[in-house]
Amino acid sequence: MIHVLDSAQALRNLDLCIAAGCPGAFLINHDFAMEPFLPILSEVRAARPEAWLGVNFLAQPGNIAFPVLGDLARQGLRIDAYWADDARIDERSANQPEAEDIAHIRAASGWNGLYIGGVAFKKQREVAPEDYPAAARAALPYLDVICTSGVATGHAADPAKMQVFRDAIGDAPLALASGITPENAPVYAPLVDLMLVATGINFDGDFHNIDPARLDALLAVTRTAGETA
Repeated sequence: MIHVLDSAQALRNLDLCIAAGCPGAFLINHDFAMEPFLPILSEVRAARPEAWLGVNFLAQPGNIAFPVLGDLARQGLRIDAYWADDARIDERSANQPEAEDIAHIRAASGWNGLYIGGVAFKKQREVAPEDYPAAARAALPYLDVICTSGVATGHAADPAKMQVFRDAIGDAPLALASGITPENAPVYAPLVDLMLVATGINFDGDFHNIDPARLDALLAVTRTAGETA
């Protein structure tokens, strides 16, 4: 994951990911609003037309994001995946009206990328641990990939939480965001299908730039896990 500052910084870090053989990269507007982020996405896509690119519009759920992604697609700007911090799942209810509404908006938008949605995710409404299975199962009809996290950016998730999610959703795709490092990645690799990593592979004290050595170390873990799966 690349916390974007500008086009040059995004491309510099994206090229590190490409050179390392990373399957793809997410661009995130952590430091500014969505509107000035869009021209940066356009510049990055034009410069690297073959790269697998996902985006996170910070704090924007799918009902906001999908119409924008649809407009971008009609302009010829391909975005391969969208990751929302909050998929608007309510484990306390038998019905999911917000997630249903987002699903209809997604279909109407015409955007056909991968939808990764946060469930029991950092900085969102807190979900009680005993309700993790219900939250995970409720999300299954609405998401291509269910994503959960630790308590905050840079904080590792409790492996027990990840096991609960895995048990609840079976073989459905599961992602983890927050707190993954090359050192702890072997703990999570058997439990998840996708790791979203930023601070754990950045230079120490640098929120915006990837350390190639740490990226290589993380990819070594994921490749080993893939070979033994």
